[in-house]
Amino acid sequence: MKEMVRVLQAVLFDMDGLLLDSERLWLEAEAEVMAWLGGSWGPEHQEFLVGGSLDRTVAYMLELTGIPATPEEVGRRLLDAMAERLRADVPLMPGARDLLDEVRAAGLPSALVSSTHRALMEHALDGLGRDSFTVTVAGDEVSRTKPHPEPYLAATRLLDVDPRRCVALEDSLNGATSGAAAGCHVVAVPSVVPIDAAPRRTVVTSLREIDLDRLRALI
Repeated sequence: MKEMVRVLQAVLFDMDGLLLDSERLWLEAEAEVMAWLGGSWGPEHQEFLVGGSLDRTVAYMLELTGIPATPEEVGRRLLDAMAERLRADVPLMPGARDLLDEVRAAGLPSALVSSTHRALMEHALDGLGRDSFTVTVAGDEVSRTKPHPEPYLAATRLLDVDPRRCVALEDSLNGATSGAAAGCHVVAVPSVVPIDAAPRRTVVTSLREIDLDRLRALI
């Protein structure tokens, strides 16, 4: 019996820091909310949380300040601050538009898989282009966020593809861990924190180094 040909079935994209140059916007929004809480916020705090969930960020802020604010209020302020920035500008990372367009032109299924809540993802999709993705999975649409594999498993179920025949593109270790745990080959483009190469994980410095032929070769 001939060995089954390994074909790339789908490309799965993270959002913040991978497609969008939004980590700096998150830093601004987090610093704004932290100031409201009476504390200070810097890059070292963002590095600790990169690729994590909104709930984790809120819990960390409240732990640092000890202010008796509710998680709901802090989370709402964070979402509002970030939405204001995304409405004003959705900057794309270098190479993001070219890769999205190439995947779409090839008719290859794709997914946007983010820890960001749906409300913010909708603002970002205005800039990314809703027709750039076959399906989208937001952080508040799964019960367990990255680094758990559930977000990527949810996306591959929606696409009806084998995660082992997919490539997940990520900028954070949490995201890379999530994609690998789901069974995908991971391409890591570190944005805030360095990521080391590992089995089934390719590390590049920019999306400009990636095209569809290279993604297909990984499978």
